[in-house]
Amino acid sequence: MIGEYYLDGVMEVASGFKLNADATFRFFFSYGALDRYGAGDWQLKDGKLILNSRPQPERDFALVTSKAMPGKQTTIRIIENNTVLLPYVHAKISPGDTMLTADNKGMIHLPQQQIDSITLLFEFCPERHSTFSIADTTHNYFEFRFEPWLMEVFFSNFSLSVDKEGLFGKHPLMDGAQFRYNK
Repeated sequence: MIGEYYLDGVMEVASGFKLNADATFRFFFSYGALDRYGAGDWQLKDGKLILNSRPQPERDFALVTSKAMPGKQTTIRIIENNTVLLPYVHAKISPGDTMLTADNKGMIHLPQQQIDSITLLFEFCPERHSTFSIADTTHNYFEFRFEPWLMEVFFSNFSLSVDKEGLFGKHPLMDGAQFRYNK
């Protein structure tokens, strides 16, 4: 089982697993400029490779500040040194279902309204979202930052079948049920 297994047959995607002798693993996924990673422990059980990583944190963003500001608008600001990432952050305000997108400065402005919760989504990690309940509904300025694990992929009893050529089964980030990973 020890060794490197690479995704086969998917154009423009590089992805795979490295299984180490100490029963740890590393995962990588690369599609264009998007790179994601993961790590954890592996075990072989009933002919299946089972992967587990540390528990996934509750949120991928942190609320830095929330306050009432003068004026008639609500502002959501994303703080990030790599400004290229900012327009890929989306926010959903509740009540309501409108999805808003940050500009290239990380700003989202909307008319002032009562907000019960803010849900943030980073476009390159669409399988995850972070929801924040707003305790003080008089607040109209909210500042968030990325958490360092934003691009990390978490595994919980992720299972792959094993055969003489490698591994096969699902991919943790792509739709479909049958992917092959060759050694």
